[in-house]
Amino acid sequence: MFSPQGPSLRELAIQALSSVERGYDLLAPKFDRTPFRTPDRILDATAAALRPFGPFGDGLDVCCGTGAGMRILRPLCDGRTTGVDFSAGMLEQARGAHPDAEWVQADVRDLPFDAEFDLAVSFGALGHFLPGERATLFAGVRRALRPGGVFAFPVGAPPPVTSGLYWALLGFDAAMRVRNAVWRPPFVMYYRTCPLHALRDDLTAAGFTVSTVPLESLGRLDDGSPRGRLVLARKPGTA
Repeated sequence: MFSPQGPSLRELAIQALSSVERGYDLLAPKFDRTPFRTPDRILDATAAALRPFGPFGDGLDVCCGTGAGMRILRPLCDGRTTGVDFSAGMLEQARGAHPDAEWVQADVRDLPFDAEFDLAVSFGALGHFLPGERATLFAGVRRALRPGGVFAFPVGAPPPVTSGLYWALLGFDAAMRVRNAVWRPPFVMYYRTCPLHALRDDLTAAGFTVSTVPLESLGRLDDGSPRGRLVLARKPGTA
């Protein structure tokens, strides 16, 4: 499916009926050949938006998957770069692609870091957390950052209700809720549970100062608003 080298429909079905961790362990060898891997254009847009705020010291990729975030962390950070994920399979792929980075297996709701990083990023992972779990996640990221450190991640503009994408995402989330109601273990992946206003509120409650900048290279909508924004959540203090 997706490409001759990508996962088959049967493999995706097995993944979807597994836990999140087991599902990604199974998908890991073919993950980078699916649309689920963050596109380079989003990574590059994020790097361009972050560059004026750098350079940074040590960098952390939260929910790093196969390590795509290293594409931007290494040029932006003068110190060490680290990825953390709970999937052993995804980390195995990341180590093979980026042997000079550090890789840590951990549940990001209980990050094993204390004031060690100046920049933390995350790509495409927030849908794996229920809204009630974000407070714990964001508190852990804040703890992992040094004073003045930044947690950054891109968010896309919500699709208009008249678009096919809106209904596709609505249908996916509905199907996932039905699946999790009748099948165990659950597989948490929702596309419509992370609106910008809710993320801003949760980050502020976790003690961050929050701002956003447009990802200009992604273009703008017909009404002039950006197609994507970079959320910048700064831990108070002096770097």
